[in-house]
Amino acid sequence: MIKLSNNGVYIVNGKVFEDGADIKERLAGEGVNITKEEAKKNTLSYGILEAHNKSEDMKNLKLKFDCLASHDITFVGIVQTAVASGIKQFPVPYALTNCHNSLCAVGGTINEDDHMFGLSSAKKFGGMYVPPNLAVIHQFAREVLAGGGRMILGSDSHTRYGALGTMAIGEGGPELVKQLLGQTYDVACPEVVAVRLTGEPVKGVGPQDIALAIIGEVFEKGYVNNKIMEFIGDGIKHLSVDYRIGIDVMTTETTCLSSIWETDEKVKEFYEIHQRPQDYKELKLTDPAYYDGLIEVDLNKIRPMIAMPFHPSNTYLIDEVNKNPKDILHEVEEKAKISFGKDIKFSLMDKIKNGRIQVDQGIIAGCAGGGFENLCAAADILKGKYIGNDEFSMSLYPASQPIYIELVRNGTVATLMETGAVVKSAFCGPCFGAGDVPANGAFSIRHSTRNFPSREGSKPGSGQMASVALMDARSIAATAANKGRLTSACEIDVEYSNPKYFYDGKIYDNRVFNGVGKPDFSAELKYGPNIVPWPKMEKLADDILIKIVSEIHDPVTTTDELIPSGETSSYRSNPLGLAEFTLSRKDPDYVGEAKKVRSMEEERLAGKAFTDDKLNEVVAILQTYDDDFKSELTEIGSAIYAVKPGDGSAREQAASCQRVLGGLANIARSYATKRYRSNVMNWGMIPFIYEDENIPFHKGDFLYIKGIKSVIENGESNVKAVIVNENGTKEIELSLGAMTDEEKDIIVSGCLINYNNRG
Repeated sequence: MIKLSNNGVYIVNGKVFEDGADIKERLAGEGVNITKEEAKKNTLSYGILEAHNKSEDMKNLKLKFDCLASHDITFVGIVQTAVASGIKQFPVPYALTNCHNSLCAVGGTINEDDHMFGLSSAKKFGGMYVPPNLAVIHQFAREVLAGGGRMILGSDSHTRYGALGTMAIGEGGPELVKQLLGQTYDVACPEVVAVRLTGEPVKGVGPQDIALAIIGEVFEKGYVNNKIMEFIGDGIKHLSVDYRIGIDVMTTETTCLSSIWETDEKVKEFYEIHQRPQDYKELKLTDPAYYDGLIEVDLNKIRPMIAMPFHPSNTYLIDEVNKNPKDILHEVEEKAKISFGKDIKFSLMDKIKNGRIQVDQGIIAGCAGGGFENLCAAADILKGKYIGNDEFSMSLYPASQPIYIELVRNGTVATLMETGAVVKSAFCGPCFGAGDVPANGAFSIRHSTRNFPSREGSKPGSGQMASVALMDARSIAATAANKGRLTSACEIDVEYSNPKYFYDGKIYDNRVFNGVGKPDFSAELKYGPNIVPWPKMEKLADDILIKIVSEIHDPVTTTDELIPSGETSSYRSNPLGLAEFTLSRKDPDYVGEAKKVRSMEEERLAGKAFTDDKLNEVVAILQTYDDDFKSELTEIGSAIYAVKPGDGSAREQAASCQRVLGGLANIARSYATKRYRSNVMNWGMIPFIYEDENIPFHKGDFLYIKGIKSVIENGESNVKAVIVNENGTKEIELSLGAMTDEEKDIIVSGCLINYNNRG
């Protein structure tokens, strides 16, 4: 089904040659004499990166993007940061979409205030404003912004438009701020892994099935971590563009940096349908090409998949689950104990009814599930059937109003509504817990992007526990046709109608504010009372004293666990208000402990005596340990330890909330994604690495790091830290990892805002 190469590979004349000692001889047999470095230049990725690189060094890229995109839980903070950094106008097209905080009833007028701030920003600085419920961010970008050979940067992790020939990257807000200020996205040239598609999917298998099969194979191995996935092969021609998009958007869950696909006549037709034929560009592999890895996918062998709670990589065949539900559900329950502990009551075994799993809810939504073909296929399966009037419910969210109106015109919406399903407007809520939150104990199946712990909106700390499995729209519809009995779409005998899509651009023409290139400098930004400026951040001192205030030993810590989504949405524009939720589901003591440390630093800055007894004990120990130690000159801050933090969302708040509470550092064995590590640095925190599994420090311990500012400025890789606790002192070594010169300056400055206001 899926095979991974152990080494890099050359693609020559459509053949695969795995790198090895005799590679020159094997290539010579094909009439090829080329170095690895030369062959790397023949990938699709290299050409796009080279065209956008503003440095002469292709090993260390400085990229400028063609377009930017944000939604309404990120754009307020981005614009606020840009304003504080001196922005005059948006230098490239920047779309501000409203698909996350669309439920304006939540928190009264708070969310709509954010929308009005976005509209006023688009007017003042020359951007696009997409009103609530008109489109989810990524569908709008596909329909309006994407173009062959372009690069797009978005402040949402699922910024992926590779199937359209656009290399897109999801990053935290500060990276968009840099682009708005004319700065660059700095990254070491990423490795490129080929995803070679062969064969043709069987009837009933959808794009989410292909995506989950790939994620399940590569995630735990870290096979594509921070790399580019490049889709090639004859199998592409058997996939519609909608189908390709459905696979592509889920590449984020592999932890890759970006993706790109070969393009063809079908992609050309996509641009023609969307009235932008000029934006098509043929991208075709030039061989011989060298890839740093290869994922071979035989599309014909993949069958309907399910990603069980609580990660998209926790994958099984639906048929496998139906044959052996007890063992698999027990396995899921055991895995859940790692994240939730033994005290949280979580059970799936009660979902087994008459030997099959009975689910409570089906959702098809967002940038992954809400596509035209997915919803048409679901309607074909459900036609003439009914979802029942018991506990099982079903909601469907077309990804944009243009898709919605065509589904209305061709009768799909009527077909779906007749079954008892509810068709709603474009909204990302089900993906992050702001819509269709399941009941306590419920089991939801969703064609959406993620099923992380509590992402569906439940609150284990308050006694509420629900869970989500990811599936394709076709198998969700098949399950709905059986009134919630878990069913593979391959079990259903159906003829898919595959109706043609007609795009109606008037919907956007009549409603989207497009001020690109036309800033109105006299326009005033509209601030609601909950839109609060960033608090002042201090520059990094020469020496620091950090207290470990949270210790997390889960294999991976998601950004949703660092700062929950869902109930926090109304506070995304209020840094201090939002910070109150930091680690609330994972470590409820964190906020209080971080605030205590922040108070210590406030006392130091004010020249006051320390009131914390333990801090005074630590100061006394350090005065004995180091004759040069001066508490009044040593910056005090908090830090978290996590094994592998930062999987998931690009939201910068996962880092900024720690910072506004006085955070100075993260310590980790490794960082799950580049984007989270970048967020940490852009907010002035130090991304320490301690690779040993057995850590010598624990929650409540202090770490004294002398000369940290000089270490960072000089580009040193390691630094000595001194653990201070009731046992005295112990010296250890922490690593810093690779940093660009700009990243070093940002950390030393205290944050990106300070860096841009150095004068």
